[in-house]
Amino acid sequence: MQDAVETLKQHNATVVALTPQLPEHSLKMVERHKLGFDLLTDPGNAYAAELGLRFEFPADLREVYLSFPIDLPKHNGETSWTLPVPARYVVDQSGIIRIADVDVDYTRRPEVDKTVADVAALG
Repeated sequence: MQDAVETLKQHNATVVALTPQLPEHSLKMVERHKLGFDLLTDPGNAYAAELGLRFEFPADLREVYLSFPIDLPKHNGETSWTLPVPARYVVDQSGIIRIADVDVDYTRRPEVDKTVADVAALG
């Protein structure tokens, strides 16, 4: 998404991302990747849950995840073992969601070109 920030600005669009990570962990990512958009924190995935976009890791997947060098409870500051379902929304200037891309398979995410095209189509 970072690659499209400037193009989206030309369409008077703003990019905002929402993450359950604690700000200190998000800040490292913002600095490492030089992100040019805001990364907001959703503690405990509470907002994602309100939207029906939070899932809990099953026990077997927790075991797999524990083999990675990512300590999910530490990064998220709580032990719920939940993550948000990847979603992308294009919201118009009056606050109405015009386009929603949601897929429970985290490996399938909207292409950046689609996001730019969706925003441009709102013109």
